Amino acid sequence: MSAVHEGLFTDEPRLLGSRCARCGGHHFPRHETCAYCSSEEVEPVELSSTGALWAWTAVNAPPPGYRGEVPFGFGVVELPEGVRVISRLTEADPSRLSAGQPMRLVLVALDDDAVTYAFAPC
Repeated sequence: MSAVHEGLFTDEPRLLGSRCARCGGHHFPRHETCAYCSSEEVEPVELSSTGALWAWTAVNAPPPGYRGEVPFGFGVVELPEGVRVISRLTEADPSRLSAGQPMRLVLVALDDDAVTYAFAPC
């Protein structure tokens, strides 16, 4: 299987982001220009593999073209760098999740051909 999109994550797994040398802001995915201060002084970084759950829901109807399992969790995880990542969640039952819950980055099969990243409860 191959990554759903190159340049988003490593095999360890770690998300691939960027950090602005001028203002210190972090971004995901990687950017060539800082979204906070417009500086072009950005450098590639590997972001933290853990974070805290900020928002979540369950997706019960598959999006067009989606071939994976339904339902699946979907949410926002805030990393220590301050970046909020919109992501699949491995937990599909919203009642088993809570605000601030520790989450860890994992790789999951999206379908028979592709691997993507998701966050799982710690």
